[in-house]
Amino acid sequence: MKVEKLVELIGADFYTGVPDSQLKALCNYLIHTYGIDKSHHIIAANEGCCTALAAGYHLATGKVPVVYMQNSGEGNIINPVASLLNDKVYAIPTLFIVGWRGEPGIHDEPQHIYQGEVTVKLLEDMDIETFVIGQDTSDDEVAAAMEKFRAVFAKGKQAAFVIRKGALTDAPKVEYKNDNAMIREDIIRHIAAAAGEDPIVSTTGKASRELFEIREANGQAHKYDFLTVGSMGHASSIALGVALNKPQQLIWCVDGDGAALMHMGSMAVIGANAPENMIHVVINNGAHETVGGMPTVAANIDLTAIAKACGYKYAVCADSFEALDKELEAAKNRKALSFIEVKCSIGARDDLGRPTTTALENKQNFMAYLKTL
Repeated sequence: MKVEKLVELIGADFYTGVPDSQLKALCNYLIHTYGIDKSHHIIAANEGCCTALAAGYHLATGKVPVVYMQNSGEGNIINPVASLLNDKVYAIPTLFIVGWRGEPGIHDEPQHIYQGEVTVKLLEDMDIETFVIGQDTSDDEVAAAMEKFRAVFAKGKQAAFVIRKGALTDAPKVEYKNDNAMIREDIIRHIAAAAGEDPIVSTTGKASRELFEIREANGQAHKYDFLTVGSMGHASSIALGVALNKPQQLIWCVDGDGAALMHMGSMAVIGANAPENMIHVVINNGAHETVGGMPTVAANIDLTAIAKACGYKYAVCADSFEALDKELEAAKNRKALSFIEVKCSIGARDDLGRPTTTALENKQNFMAYLKTL
């Protein structure tokens, strides 16, 4: 169905969410219509934050808010749905729009397979009324579902539209860009060169895909890298766990700004533990670029100041390859927890592939390599 028709049938005037490629039509519509607007549309750090923000909107206005997300974000909403929104607690009506990655029978990446299997069940287990929208779903069917949802909202309960691949159409065209010059794949190439044979934990999305292809192009083994293909926002904690248990080995984390924002509390835990053998690099393009380019707030905050406040011994920002190479070399030699923010452009090459090894093979090869260190 046309995304504009879905928005019309919903009839809400406040949306908050975390962007998803399956919901790109909706995301582009909201950016085109509202941009980032305090009254109508906010992209939050994670789906749990969105849910709480939506609750605040309802408390202030009495209206029903909309929270959009990829189904991978269902885990982040379980606590606020169960202990805040639920009708046995505060009875806060909310409409969720969930992109269905990994739908059974539809080929997808390994991190989406199990999540796809349990997507609808998780919503139903949370007592969220659910309606699935596919390519063949009619406007009248959605209108009828929305009428049913309004009765649910009147009882202080929640409902969800689950969006199948290709179900939403006619998105307005939106160009996402910034003024940064460095390309992420080139940044990762410089990091990999500086790391040598040191282990690297890389974040979800295109960063891990690019690291994999860089190793392929260089004729290198993939044993050096743990590719965090799912679990967005947790790569830095994985790297911390490795670093604390391999104290004589330098461990690198290649992170993204959206991931760093999603679970920023991890930086406080890293800083408090202060492993001398960890280098945390956050590639900041101010965008959820892997799922379409919608903005994050990272372009407007000082990540290096946050890292310093969290206890990182050194925190710097690089906006050129000359500065980046200098900071990478310095971090390698200083034997102290280091944070490097790298300003990055938005975009990737069209022919970027995906890892040809399985997630399990990646884990096994990485663990075998760690045993040799």
